[in-house]
Amino acid sequence: MRMRRVIAASVRRGTVAFLLLTLAATEPALAAGVSVTSTDMPGRRGVLIASAGIPLDAPWKVSVYQLARSKFLHPAWGWQHSERDYLMAVRLARGDGMHVDTDVLFAAAFLHDMAEFMPCGGPTMEHGECAARQAGEILRGTGFPMQKLAAVQAAERGHMYYSRAGSDPNAIVLHDADSLDFLGVIGAARLIALTGEKAPSFASAVKELRGFLKDIPPRLITRTGRHIGVERAAELQSFLDKLQAESFDGRAM
Repeated sequence: MRMRRVIAASVRRGTVAFLLLTLAATEPALAAGVSVTSTDMPGRRGVLIASAGIPLDAPWKVSVYQLARSKFLHPAWGWQHSERDYLMAVRLARGDGMHVDTDVLFAAAFLHDMAEFMPCGGPTMEHGECAARQAGEILRGTGFPMQKLAAVQAAERGHMYYSRAGSDPNAIVLHDADSLDFLGVIGAARLIALTGEKAPSFASAVKELRGFLKDIPPRLITRTGRHIGVERAAELQSFLDKLQAESFDGRAM
């Protein structure tokens, strides 16, 4: 609670110097007609832009982004993963001609893995369920339109590749976006990073990545996601084949 109040107060004061202030030209389709003034740079009008180019076009988005940047630090499911999920979800929605709510997508993308940093309900609770239970407390008081909370919670609960996304377009595109982030070179980087410097090898990550190649592509829902999934699965397969060869058929991995 205290952290949320501090973040909200910092947003009102405009103390967001660590964010890049730039014009919305990088994402005109997403930021059209939006203008946010930063008191850190008097006289400049534009849109606060997140690291990967996401417009922070409402004060509550700045609040959530600050929370993620300061607290959700991890090579596999930190704030960078959230940015990738959001941008991919928007791409999938456009590719399939699906109508989505970018408020719902933003909140769900940045908070869906927060249980890794803010646990609740014990170790047996699925982390998407934990995120759904905590989302209201995080978003309340930031200016987020709380009538959209249920849609955020549904997307958080259904985001994993093994979860049921349901019928809501926001949940469907987040599910596929999160699933795709386990494939390709980015998926390999995430899983190998999890082994850590104290692990005897990264063979366990390789085994899990091979499992992803079998389990994830058939579970992709969107047409655009399935197309990207084919590309990323081939990319990951190529990487693993080369890794197998360069580790002397896996004997020195």
